[in-house]
Amino acid sequence: MALTAQSLVNKSLELVSPPSTYARLDELINDPDSAIDDISKIINTDPALTTRLLKIVNSPFYGFPSQINTISRAITVIGIRELTHLVLATSVVNAFTGIPKTLIEMNTFWRHSLACAICAKLLAEAAGHKQSEQYLIGGLLHNIGSLVLYQSMPELAAESIKSARFGHEVLHLAEKRVIGFDHTEVGEALIQAWRLPESLGFVARHHHQPVASGYAVEVCIVHVADVMVSAVPFGHSGDMHVPPLDPVAWERLGLSPEIIPPLLRKVAIQLEHLAANLL
Repeated sequence: MALTAQSLVNKSLELVSPPSTYARLDELINDPDSAIDDISKIINTDPALTTRLLKIVNSPFYGFPSQINTISRAITVIGIRELTHLVLATSVVNAFTGIPKTLIEMNTFWRHSLACAICAKLLAEAAGHKQSEQYLIGGLLHNIGSLVLYQSMPELAAESIKSARFGHEVLHLAEKRVIGFDHTEVGEALIQAWRLPESLGFVARHHHQPVASGYAVEVCIVHVADVMVSAVPFGHSGDMHVPPLDPVAWERLGLSPEIIPPLLRKVAIQLEHLAANLL
């Protein structure tokens, strides 16, 4: 039986634990009887997670004027959903181990992903979309399937990277040819297996080809963000080429090209603050 993205993810789940704390928090958020104390208790059972979250909330990334010393206070200041998304971010960043440095430096990978996340959030805000933190998570996870490939089939992943680099093609096309499927399919399968919001899998699957999503706005935003931060570049995910921009996706945002330079300057500043406390 031929290996598929789904079967690869099923095997990989033995190596990559799902973000269980996030899943418990998500259940509480959707429970009308839950309270801030209930959410705080779950986070506080993990001292390392609590420390990381408070470092991020107190960092210049948020720029609050006074110190935030408790999770319950953090929830009050930045909101339950945003803190829950930070829980997901910190869990995912620490989920993958044992990936050969010859394939990818993890800091390089996560710098690209964080830059895409920040850029997507800023683009969403500029385009007038509310709940912009969901775009941040979409940007963070857009290449998560690459890590599964690097961890579970490093030899074929290395062949794909080499083929893309010297064959002057984007990585996901080389993966299709060498492996039979690409990191976008694996990313969607992993997000489904982790029982994360369906929209995150949708973004992971279509961020290189927004036309296949019907130009869904969340896909278009992450697609544009990925192209922008790849062009600078802020790290990379193994692909040394800038992915082609779909002009319709850019038009879907309704933004002026004049916003790009100042927005990328903001990305650079916020990336340093977030990476210092998350990586």
